[in-house]
Amino acid sequence: MANYIQEIRALVGHKPIILNTAGGILVNEQHQVLLNLRTDTHNWSLPGGYLEYGETYAEACVREYQEDSGFKVQIIDRIGIFDRGETVYPNGDVAQTISALYLVKPVGGAALDHATNETLGLDYFDFDNLPPLLNQQTADMLAAAQAYLKKA
Repeated sequence: MANYIQEIRALVGHKPIILNTAGGILVNEQHQVLLNLRTDTHNWSLPGGYLEYGETYAEACVREYQEDSGFKVQIIDRIGIFDRGETVYPNGDVAQTISALYLVKPVGGAALDHATNETLGLDYFDFDNLPPLLNQQTADMLAAAQAYLKKA
């Protein structure tokens, strides 16, 4: 189904809805996490995004990660499910997201070297020196990933 989210929004407008998302944590050799600068909110988030109808969380993570970062990734492990919080987008859309977070590794592709319709830029950040984030859920996911990586 082509752009499921747009079809739902055409029916409900800006009303709050629940959406499913998936994202990935990719860490470099300096133990920094890759984040993307979003075009819609002009703040930083984990590469990832909404599931399309019929997709699994894992499939969405791999697809969205490549769209947002340029990297083809393989999932190593699921870090957790995050279901608290609400995001209000600049266009007035409101959503509670249920997000699956995966630890990923690159298996192809390359970091985007140009802006796209979803990503203005990419950069690696220390977990204790993060830029302005999309929302509290993103902060919660990064904290969980940091704790996961310390145990590994």
